[in-house]
Parts: sequence; C-alpha cells; structure tokens
Amino acid sequence: MSEENKITTEYTDDNIRHLSDMEHVRTRPGMYIGRLGDGSMPEDGIYVLLKEVIDNSIDEFKMNAGKRIEIDIEDNLSVMVRDYGRGIPQGKLIEAVSVLTPEVNTTLRHLRRASD
Repeated sequence: MSEENKITTEYTDDNIRHLSDMEHVRTRPGMYIGRLGDGSMPEDGIYVLLKEVIDNSIDEFKMNAGKRIEIDIEDNLSVMVRDYGRGIPQGKLIEAVSVLTPEVNTTLRHLRRASD
C-alpha cells in the first residue's frame, strides 16, 4: 500500500468501551458457545448449549437431586430437556430477568449511544 493510500486512525482510550457482563454475552455469544453457525456442524453453538444443559441434568441426577431425565426431540428439531432437579434458585432468576426489562434495555441503549 502506498503512503498516500494509508488511512491513519487515532487509537486512544476513547476507542475502548467497557461492556457489562450481560451486554458482553449478548454482543459476543461466540466467545461463550463457540461457532454460532446454522446447526449444520457439530461444533455449532446450539449443540454446545444443548450439551451443557444435558451435562447439568446429569450432574443433578448424579448428586441424587433428580430422579429422572427426559429429553424430547420434536419433528421440527426443537429439543426439551427436563431433569426434575433442584432448578435455578429464584433470587438469581429474578435478578437476571429484571435486567432484561424493556426499561433497562432502553436505558442501556441510550447510555451506549451517549458513549459512542
């Protein structure tokens, strides 16, 4: 590339943005589940997530916290896994759901735009 065609962009602290834990997972899911894909490859994220759910169910069963694991695969390729285990403690569930409210998402979007 010739000197006259080079694009110089200043890279400073202002170019770096901190993402909250929830925002990081939403904007970069591939970092957590691998290849997003379309479900045609075994390493696609949907299979990673399904394996994790089944692994958690097996853990519940092995710890005598669940007596049965049900896995249903429907004709439309949707999957349901039920382990009759302890479930998610309600405090954390409520905390996670409260972050997803439309008001909070709207506020986060406005804050993000203000910092861009």
